[in-house]
Amino acid sequence: MELAQARRSRITPRLGGHILADALVAQGIDHVFEVPGESFLDTLDGLYAASKKLKLVTCRFEAGAVNMAEAYGKLTGRPAAAFVTRGPGACHGAIGVHVAFQDSTPMLLFVGQIPHEDTGRDAFQEVDYRQMFAPLAKWVTQIDHAHRIPEVVAHAVDVATSGRPGPVVIALSEEMQKATAEVPDLPRVPRSVAFPDPAALQHMRALLAKAKKPVAVVGGSCWSAEGRAALHAFLTANDVPVTVGFRRQAHYDGTLDNFAGDLGVGSDPGLIGKVKDADLILAIGSRLGDAVTQGYTLLDMAGRVPIVQVLADGAEIGRVFRPALGIVSDLNAFATAAAALEPLQPGWSRWTRELRSLREAQRAVPNYDGPLNLGTCMRELETLLAPDAIVTTDAGNFAGWATRFLNFGDGQRYIGPTNGAMGYSVPAAIGAKITYPDRMVVSMVGDGGFMMTGQEIATAFHHGVAPIVLVFNNQMYGTIRMHQERAYPWRVSGTALTNPDFARYIEAFGGHGEVVTETAEFGPAFRRAVDSGKPAVLELRMNPEQITTRATIADLRAGKTPPKPAAKAKRAPAAKHPASTRGPATKKRS
Repeated sequence: MELAQARRSRITPRLGGHILADALVAQGIDHVFEVPGESFLDTLDGLYAASKKLKLVTCRFEAGAVNMAEAYGKLTGRPAAAFVTRGPGACHGAIGVHVAFQDSTPMLLFVGQIPHEDTGRDAFQEVDYRQMFAPLAKWVTQIDHAHRIPEVVAHAVDVATSGRPGPVVIALSEEMQKATAEVPDLPRVPRSVAFPDPAALQHMRALLAKAKKPVAVVGGSCWSAEGRAALHAFLTANDVPVTVGFRRQAHYDGTLDNFAGDLGVGSDPGLIGKVKDADLILAIGSRLGDAVTQGYTLLDMAGRVPIVQVLADGAEIGRVFRPALGIVSDLNAFATAAAALEPLQPGWSRWTRELRSLREAQRAVPNYDGPLNLGTCMRELETLLAPDAIVTTDAGNFAGWATRFLNFGDGQRYIGPTNGAMGYSVPAAIGAKITYPDRMVVSMVGDGGFMMTGQEIATAFHHGVAPIVLVFNNQMYGTIRMHQERAYPWRVSGTALTNPDFARYIEAFGGHGEVVTETAEFGPAFRRAVDSGKPAVLELRMNPEQITTRATIADLRAGKTPPKPAAKAKRAPAAKHPASTRGPATKKRS
């Protein structure tokens, strides 16, 4: 009775923009990432009124803001909110929605909208967001009446966090934000998750008992620390070799003896061959998508090799590959239940050791040409990362250096866009550092990706956080150049880049910048970046010839007929590094 009276006493007239801010607080949302727009001025005022309960992060570009919110959702398992203005703002932010959708990340995106009376007139910045975001989000809606705000926001959080997590997009009509309404805030309601069917668990155990060469493929999102610990317990107790999906390294401790590596872009060919020899696949949280299955070629779609697929959304099970057993379950609940099963006496220990030895063999650093051996740098970085470090990655061939040579520990996190979006890493690192200011955060990004969203470094300074950014600079769009050399060798077109001095770039903001050109410089430079306490950029000047960790441009051209001499005049000149004026403290500027 007292609770009901207290709730009634709080129902006072409020502007829609203030009701919206209060609704976010009521649903447990504590971070808002935004680029301001006149289309949600009244909501900005509401966020000001709720500033003691909501951290408002002002960003420099809508794509950066939405990617920061997405990184928050990846790391916490809870949605953050992003706000962008109508039209161009929504279009800029759409890439982050696509990241969240393919990565199964809970997130809310609020978009300002035009006045009602102008709808359908092709008004200034008018977009039908239900059509625009329909294939990119779990749910797209619009709030037109202030009294509906608590209802819609509460349901949006439920949709974003239930089943397969994902983004929800909510358009905010201009009039609604200015309207006054008397409506109660709705509390966050705990939702029970799907637990695995005990009979299905026994069926899985029976399939595992018959196997001689099982392989686990771990993916998914929103794993808790307890869920990961239970997953480790189940897979180690049964000595099952474990692979992780594309950019899912954080889900399993890479130092464990049954970790076999990652399946995705640039995977070890030896590992791919072993997975093709497997006689049971435990797909735990993995949708077995394009990158993980090497373009849908790794497994038999008809299910010749038994697949056990565990996902929270039953509609996703067997979407491409027909499983022998589908288990609908929250991933953390599944891991806890699986860890409680009586372990088997595995007959595949030799198989597991073979896969682990492949992982260790590929981590052996080749003698790459050039003064900067990035394989050695990554092995050294492994020793320099804090036990709870967060590493963000961008899209591009450069990412293969970390996935090949780094083993991430149980307390560390590694996040990146599984949809291959460039420009993700820097804003994600800033969002991660804002979320966890006391943890080490390292961004890995190519020169192309950095120049897409590197301006968000300003957001790090504005909010007083200090991520460390490693810029892998090979003066090109490396992944596209790789494909170009395979299809049209020697005919370089549209992939060369001209870059600034990245060290000076960060120095212009007041941060710490260095250029690393030799292997021995990396460790000391990284330590100085950490000790500076400032946002830092280390520019790693790669050998452009080393296009991947396993191939050079010459390798890609091998056996192919070069163009006639006359055609050489058409070749685009390779971009040159700018003259650096920043290097290690003990080294003169070059």
